[in-house]
Amino acid sequence: MTLTELSPLAWALLAVGAMLVGFAKTAVGGAGAVAVVAFAAVLPARESTGALLPLLCVGDVVAVRAYHRHANWRLLGWMLPGVLPGLALGVWFVDSVDDTVMRRSIGAVLLAMCGVQVWMRRSASVLRDEGGTGRTQVHLMVTLAMGVAAGFATMTANAAGPVTTLYLLLAGLPMLEFLGTAAWFYLVVNAVKLPLSAGLGLISAHGLIIDALLVVPLLVGAAAGVLVVRRIDQSQFERAALALTGVAALGLLV
Repeated sequence: MTLTELSPLAWALLAVGAMLVGFAKTAVGGAGAVAVVAFAAVLPARESTGALLPLLCVGDVVAVRAYHRHANWRLLGWMLPGVLPGLALGVWFVDSVDDTVMRRSIGAVLLAMCGVQVWMRRSASVLRDEGGTGRTQVHLMVTLAMGVAAGFATMTANAAGPVTTLYLLLAGLPMLEFLGTAAWFYLVVNAVKLPLSAGLGLISAHGLIIDALLVVPLLVGAAAGVLVVRRIDQSQFERAALALTGVAALGLLV
């Protein structure tokens, strides 16, 4: 699909997706899944993942600049090794399927991530009802398993957010430490993904031109996220993002 083939509605969807990428990076991570759906609705499935990745990298740089001093480096050291086998599995999968399977796979991964978010919200509610703080010592095997799941989800659908969010919530990080740790995690993982995606032919000159035109909406979304991160009702927003992602993911499966 060339630039001239994109309709005004398609550009509007891409711009909204870019804004949501920025907002997800600096405020509510659940918005990122909606951005994945917006790109997959406009572009061919394989092309959509390649076009979205450089924008995610831009958002990662913005997020790191905003929250870099709040990262938990010990947790990052535990999380990152498990991502590598997940990325390798994702590379094999993407290289083995056609666009139709890829599109449906994105939908399936997003639905699975929605399920993770539902379970995560219910678990957090139970902890609050029982008077718990939500802080726990996450077992090494759980860390590795979540790393593999995050690596596969991010390589196939740019959708590792719910898995990473679940892990960081289980670890009981305060909000700013949560955002700083997530920012560095995604910056490293997405930087590793760039040459892998290029090698698979997912990143094209056409996609990079689209990305360049969407940087401004992304920055607007990121700025909005920084401004409202301490003021929004995050629970309500995540419920809405979860519902929209679930409906859109079902559409990708059809």
